Amino acid sequence: MIKRIFPFLDWFSGYNLALFKADGIAGLTVALVLIPQSMAYAQLAGMPAYYGLYAAFLPPIVAALFGSSRQLATGPVAVVSLMTAASLEPLATAGSEGYIAFAILLSLLVGLFQLALGLLRLGLVVNFLSHPVVNGFTNAAAIIIATSQLSKMFGVNVDGADHHYETIIRVVQSAIHYTHWPTFFIGLLALAIMITLKRIAPRVPNVLVAVVVTTLLSWLIGFEHNAAVDGKVIQSSKAVELIAKFNEATNGIPPLAEERTKTSKRLEEAKKGHNAIARLDAEHDDRVIQSKIEELKTKAHLYREEIRLLLFKAAIQPDNSVLYYLANELPTDAKTDGRIWRVQVGSKAIKPDKVALSGGGEVIGVVPKGLPALSVPKIDLSVMLHLFPYAAIISLLGFMEAISIAKAIASKTGQRIDPNQELIGQGLANIVGAIAKSYPASGSFSRSAVNLQAGAVTGLSSVFTSLTVVIALMFFTPLLYHLPQSVLAAIIMMAVMGLINVSGFLHAWKAQWYDGLISILSFVCTLWFAPHLDKGIMLGVVLCLVVFLYKNMRPVVTSLTRDRSRVLVCAVTKGLEECKYLSIIRFEGPLFFANASYLEDKISDLMLCKTSLRHILIVANGINDIDASGEETLSLLVSRLRSAKIDISFSGVNETVMKVLVRTHLYNKIGADHIYPTMEAALQTIHPAAHTKEEMLVCPLGTHPQPEIIHP
Repeated sequence: MIKRIFPFLDWFSGYNLALFKADGIAGLTVALVLIPQSMAYAQLAGMPAYYGLYAAFLPPIVAALFGSSRQLATGPVAVVSLMTAASLEPLATAGSEGYIAFAILLSLLVGLFQLALGLLRLGLVVNFLSHPVVNGFTNAAAIIIATSQLSKMFGVNVDGADHHYETIIRVVQSAIHYTHWPTFFIGLLALAIMITLKRIAPRVPNVLVAVVVTTLLSWLIGFEHNAAVDGKVIQSSKAVELIAKFNEATNGIPPLAEERTKTSKRLEEAKKGHNAIARLDAEHDDRVIQSKIEELKTKAHLYREEIRLLLFKAAIQPDNSVLYYLANELPTDAKTDGRIWRVQVGSKAIKPDKVALSGGGEVIGVVPKGLPALSVPKIDLSVMLHLFPYAAIISLLGFMEAISIAKAIASKTGQRIDPNQELIGQGLANIVGAIAKSYPASGSFSRSAVNLQAGAVTGLSSVFTSLTVVIALMFFTPLLYHLPQSVLAAIIMMAVMGLINVSGFLHAWKAQWYDGLISILSFVCTLWFAPHLDKGIMLGVVLCLVVFLYKNMRPVVTSLTRDRSRVLVCAVTKGLEECKYLSIIRFEGPLFFANASYLEDKISDLMLCKTSLRHILIVANGINDIDASGEETLSLLVSRLRSAKIDISFSGVNETVMKVLVRTHLYNKIGADHIYPTMEAALQTIHPAAHTKEEMLVCPLGTHPQPEIIHP
């Protein structure tokens, strides 16, 4: 019982110094991959890069201690990071304080959901996400993740559109206008290093090598080059005018937002007081304010895009002061620094006396030193209600990824995996992670593979991984300042290459054409609706449920006859003759409210086609369950057939169905002498009774071989 609550106690059975050393080396190896990956994934989630290190701090330890897999490496992963960004985008601006607070709250929700499923032993709920749906979603997510990093690779900034593909079009248009080539080439260098080392030296931590090389290069060449200047030194009336208009639109939004908050309170009071007129007034005012806010946001977006297209060159004056001209308006005799400068513009107003200019590439910047402060996330019920559907999807997706990895590893190690215990471990990891400022985490395929290959024996390897992250947070964060953003983009692109699996579509189609179609539709819809990724998943789940219900509403009902070898087979598919007087019907699936009438219709059709029918044998081996509707249908069939002078019998009724027949007294109505243990036992009794001696000699179900009838 104690080991069930604390599964990590089982690690130390037969543990020795050699195993301890193996776990230590494996943990350190995984940490060398995790540290740069976690920062990249944090930015994919819309978080500052160092929050990835927070997510790599406690979750790996807790998941290892309370999970069932000894080699599963938990932490930030690509798909969960993308889902986090998609769920929080409507609530706040990526990277803002509010956004970070919501991400931490989302981690808490995900953890609580997973923990509840684990404690209630509901790990099977993950089966609602079928393999075709997950395959389609994962392939689409890989493409979305990779293309979302193009802006960082090209060194451009654009506003996000309603659809991901529209955002990518904006990125391409901006890159055609201007690409920061040092950013692009340093990203390509990182990709080249990782791909080359993966092929020629797979044991070398290629991600770490790429990070070290590019960070040193960034520091040596002065990759980052920013300036904050007075607006007066910008020698462009167009730029000054655009900045003023942008500030006017941006500064107009907060007062309207405050006014809308007051209007919302008025609306709530009117609803509570059942004051219809006041409610209508408040709703009208709210819509007017919302329209004004949307108009200002649209204007701000248009001005921001125009400002981003402005390219400046610095003209160094004789007194070493600097004036900034549009690149096409630079005086011919001006001395420049050789850089192209752009205005850094975000969602906030630009300070006229402190205009931020960038003449280089983007880097990670300052990473706070030390461990995050431990605190329980602020609970906001309205936000939690909005986040709950996303939390449920992230929980199931994250767990499916984690359990798939754990099972794959267990097939090599021979370890037993308990899905419910794994849910408990993942749930506690996200709950504790939320207290340590983490966003949702899950099991990582790539890092788990590294952990296994490095020789990890127990979950202590994950403890060593987390301790390495702690050391990095305490002492080495200043070394990360010059890490280029394009390198993080390259790390993400490299990581998601393994998620693309085209053969999964073909495999699903070969299994069942509708599974292949569901996989393709999930893929297309996820791409189309991105960044609203939940819609693609929900569509896939709904399609799977529709197929499931359709198949159960129209189960396989087979008419059996004997072939040349005297084996009972489907008469229709084999093109064989059936007996005119005795029909053997095999029903496959549970008999319940959704398909009971289908069986009744099939029997009715049979009665119309075979006017000389005397007996029907229902082979019930495939009926594994029956409800009240199914029992009522059987009762009516027995009455109807016998009143039409057609007898009915059953064979192979299992215990579950038999108990229902006995409880409802249908067993007595059918008659004990009409219920047989096997189909052959039933035929030995029924067949002679349903035929004359002459009819038995020519009956396809008789004991003598009959010629096979081939239908054209």
